Amino acid sequence: MSETDALTVTLTLDNDEELECSVLTIFEADEYQYIALLPMDENGDSSDSPVYLYRFLDGGEDGEPEIENILDDDEYERASEAFNNWMEEQAFGDIDLDDPY
Repeated sequence: MSETDALTVTLTLDNDEELECSVLTIFEADEYQYIALLPMDENGDSSDSPVYLYRFLDGGEDGEPEIENILDDDEYERASEAFNNWMEEQAFGDIDLDDPY
């Protein structure tokens, strides 16, 4: 994969709709790894929708990577804070993960 190729993930939502997302980053917070996903529109461009955070499991050498919902509010808050810190390092500034607009 070249640097210009975007890594993507297809999410299946509760209503069985599929949502193609670009991977912004995989990062650590406390003892877990997390993944930040940005939905893309039908043209493959990043949309103005909110960033989705999930717990990331790399699957090891032979396993497939997996993502899990973050169900605990305190864990989500820690992951959100770590993501915002990453964003600041990238010069994106803070974003409100709870506000889609």
